[in-house]
Amino acid sequence: MSNITDIKTFEDACKAERLDPKEVIHDFKSYPREDRKAMIAHSKLVIIARAINKIANNGKRWKPNWNDYNQFKYYPWFDMDGGSSGFRCLVYGRWNSASFVGSRLCFKTREAAEYAGNQFLKLYKDYFVM
Repeated sequence: MSNITDIKTFEDACKAERLDPKEVIHDFKSYPREDRKAMIAHSKLVIIARAINKIANNGKRWKPNWNDYNQFKYYPWFDMDGGSSGFRCLVYGRWNSASFVGSRLCFKTREAAEYAGNQFLKLYKDYFVM
């Protein structure tokens, strides 16, 4: 896969990361029922972000450097109000940080964040909305 748009599904991300999509996600049965969908969505989004970032970084694993104030990190930004569409990828956000704890759901480029937010909108909704 040579373009971020090649990652259209969770299964595509697993293929790019050489993971078996049937075995990689835990069933989360030991967690409360109301939290399981969000936990599964988060697990899938982590793999998707890793695959997209690898493509955006010319085929090399990209790991954000949270000690580098000059390295931008991007993430999708969502409109979660009860408007006409209810939940949609609005724009992207970018930040730099000196945090020693970082998000696994950030992206190397604005384009990657925007693509992931739109392409995987349902998974983000499952992750954020109860």
